[in-house]
Amino acid sequence: MLAAMPPTPPTSPESGESPIRDRGDACPGALRLHPADDGRLARLRLPAGRLTVHQVEVLAAAAESLGDGRITVTSRGNAELRGLGDGCGAELAALLADVGLLPSAEHERIRNIVASPAADLDGLGGADVQLWARELDALLCDEAWTTSLSGRFLFVLDDGRGDVAGLGGDVTLIAGADGTAQLHIGGQTYRLPAPDAPRAALAAADAFLRAARTSGAWRVRELPDGAAVDLAAALARAGVTAEPLPVPPPLPHGAPPAPGALGERAVYVLAPLGRLTAAQLRALLPADEVRLTPWRGAVAVGAPAARLPELAAAGLIARPDSPWAGVSACTGRPGCAKSLADVRADAVPGGRTGLPVHYSGCARRCGHPHGDWVDVLAAEGGGYLVDGVPVPRTSLPEAVATARTTR
Repeated sequence: MLAAMPPTPPTSPESGESPIRDRGDACPGALRLHPADDGRLARLRLPAGRLTVHQVEVLAAAAESLGDGRITVTSRGNAELRGLGDGCGAELAALLADVGLLPSAEHERIRNIVASPAADLDGLGGADVQLWARELDALLCDEAWTTSLSGRFLFVLDDGRGDVAGLGGDVTLIAGADGTAQLHIGGQTYRLPAPDAPRAALAAADAFLRAARTSGAWRVRELPDGAAVDLAAALARAGVTAEPLPVPPPLPHGAPPAPGALGERAVYVLAPLGRLTAAQLRALLPADEVRLTPWRGAVAVGAPAARLPELAAAGLIARPDSPWAGVSACTGRPGCAKSLADVRADAVPGGRTGLPVHYSGCARRCGHPHGDWVDVLAAEGGGYLVDGVPVPRTSLPEAVATARTTR
């Protein structure tokens, strides 16, 4: 195989350039359904990926009765339902609202909060950022101005282990072991008391919106030169006492959890190619709660390690050495009109270790992982490009296995 080339990421405005858009933010939600070739799509924001037992049951039932019977886990730990009928929007909204998955119709698309999914489960990390996520979600839904945030704006809450810190948050909180937190936005870092972290994150979003008023930016990285984020003023307005760090420390970097036991009271499994059947979602129960993760997995809180064989029998990835661990794919054909191939049918396990792998049906590379990953892209006329190198479908297993371990 020829020397691999790094994947080309989806295009986005470079620093200093104001984005040019000919329409508003069309990011799908639970109320704004997106048309696709396989029906309507609903994206449910789940702050920190959290689902109660009742919510798990209702989500599985909604997938079966209104959609194609599956739940897609997104790269932000949210959930998508596909194959929805044209007239089911009101029924779906009522089901979700009844179980607390729509606390505010006006805010439902801006509740993008990723948090360390193993927080308070395995003895690692600092503060329980899952609790921060719930408080921040309530703060977001209590303010009218937050509806001006884009459906793409992202809050990342890392408990100090570094598992989610690098996921490209617009506002990133890092919990310290000393009762403090670091707030990062646009190259600025402040240290503040941990109990003030959720309010500080809200203040940072306010500072961004003030800076973005005339630029059209949806994300912090899209702000043009000269559109300064006045974080100090925003923190002062919020009554948060914080210390600026002139030399920002690097974000912590840690691996995501491996499939298996998380401490003594939780287990972690991955969804095959990022999709759960309704039966697989229900198989996570009994549990105290379920947390979907940005790596397209699910933590069953309160489930003992003895349940892992049962979850594996249900088709979930329950071992770190599974050849399917770390393999994901976009929707592909027939659900997406832009896709050049049925990438889910073509996807193959490529080795048992190494980099994540993502199969994409077109150059948009929807749902690709963050960081370094093996790029498997459908090519015009058939076949694939593996990190830019043409590979026939029959040679994918060898090409992908090599790419995972040599770059």
